[in-house]
Amino acid sequence: MQIDDALQAMADPTRRAILARLALGEARVTDLAAPFDISLNSVSKHIRVLERADLVRRRRAGREHLLSFNPQAMDAAWAWMEQQRALWNRSLAALDALLLEEDRMR
Repeated sequence: MQIDDALQAMADPTRRAILARLALGEARVTDLAAPFDISLNSVSKHIRVLERADLVRRRRAGREHLLSFNPQAMDAAWAWMEQQRALWNRSLAALDALLLEEDRMR
């Protein structure tokens, strides 16, 4: 499921940092790996998780692999979170009204 993949991919701080960098523009894998104190192979594994979630797109230019952020992949996850927020806001508003009514009755 796309929502599950996106949320799982974004759950890791390294992958969120990669997405934040790619939000600034396209980058090579080696450039993305530079700030991390982990192996290039580990960064590549993180990138593959992001690619499977369709959050990152890869294109080749000669021998270079260039990655870019795909924000549309977050749309389904964002819509689900907004639905959950609306549901909880209604539930909490109803609870608040009940508690206020209970306070008035005392």
